[in-house]
Amino acid sequence: MTDSSMQRRAAFRRQVEARQGLLVAGVFNALSARIASDVGFQALYLSGAGVTNMSLGLPDLGFVGLDEMAAHAARVRDSVALPLIVDADTGFGNALNVRHAVRVLERSGADAIQFEDQVLPKKCGHFDDKAVISCEEMVGKLKAAVYAREDPNLMIIARTDAGAVEGMTCAVERAHRYAQAGADILFIEATERLEDVHRLPGLFRTPSLINIVIGGKTPVLGRAELATLGYGMVLYANAGLQGAVLGLQRALTGLFEQGRLDEDPALVVSFAERQRLLDKSRFDRLERAYAVHAQ
Repeated sequence: MTDSSMQRRAAFRRQVEARQGLLVAGVFNALSARIASDVGFQALYLSGAGVTNMSLGLPDLGFVGLDEMAAHAARVRDSVALPLIVDADTGFGNALNVRHAVRVLERSGADAIQFEDQVLPKKCGHFDDKAVISCEEMVGKLKAAVYAREDPNLMIIARTDAGAVEGMTCAVERAHRYAQAGADILFIEATERLEDVHRLPGLFRTPSLINIVIGGKTPVLGRAELATLGYGMVLYANAGLQGAVLGLQRALTGLFEQGRLDEDPALVVSFAERQRLLDKSRFDRLERAYAVHAQ
């Protein structure tokens, strides 16, 4: 654990606790993280759905594992200096698995780790027919997560999917229990009613996260309004993924139909822009600095 990581996590915690609707971009690999950073986002979320969709070509049904998320987290951490939230799904098992996941993901560069109370294997929070474990089992998982972290400023996010299964009253009760267990951020997934979106942040002393899934179940409100309501974070977990898919479809369809593809700014970024995003000029300087010069 380095001084820089400790300082980054402490600053990130202060941002979230200010409850000013910190806008967080979901990413699925190192390049998407670079793009989000370049655009100006101040925090990133490594999405389990994003990694599953983009790396495995599969739907968000619990196919991704700890090793894959840790490897992606390490690559993102090497690419950007922004605070990084890592989606750890259900913790990949029981409380002991959660403990192990925290230790692995903290070493991989996570600044916050999200755990949810679905039954393993989980489903996307905006899919139907979800199931949740008991509140008591999830409390045990969260306690294991809190005790496992080395840096107390590494935040534990407790997500509940109970709203769709047991009703919003039960979801709120679970969230209170999860806060008592030590969760630093509360996340009631797939909130469908606008009145619930408005009231939820005021029910808890612990900061709340809202996840806006484009085309999903939660009403879309602007960041400014959600900040006024008191949300600590406003997450768009897969906006970048959906944009990337559209870009791929457009570029590859154009290539397939025309048989060629030039540097059309409506379809592709330029070769030069791609190298800028990848910071190639820095590697050119390093190559020159390390070059062996003949005598």
